[in-house]
Amino acid sequence: QVQLVESGGGLVQAGGSLRLSCAAVSGRPFSTYAMGWFRQAPGKEREFVAAITWDGGSTYYADSVKGRFTISRDNAKNTVYLQMNSLKPEDTAVYYCNAHRIITTITSGAGDGYWGQGTQVTVSS
Repeated sequence: QVQLVESGGGLVQAGGSLRLSCAAVSGRPFSTYAMGWFRQAPGKEREFVAAITWDGGSTYYADSVKGRFTISRDNAKNTVYLQMNSLKPEDTAVYYCNAHRIITTITSGAGDGYWGQGTQVTVSS
């Protein structure tokens, strides 16, 4: 089991940047998990945003964020990051991090594994 805590959300103007962090604060060694970011906007289903393998060797992105968002991780700090650039109003959502032993479970959006409490990102036009 692992406990995840997100931070870094906030209000930003369109075209701006934010960096989200997700820290694993307990449980199995962080490096044994693939990590992902999802988001859920009001009235919409949760959607996959990005994922990274346990060693950071491979990354995956939703088409809607490719070229604008970058996922990375620091296993020494038990933390995964989501750098978000060129933000758009349609990026407004609650962002959640997800941990699972298998990367394809994350990229498929299956919803399994461990979840953080979410952090709000609001992009104004």
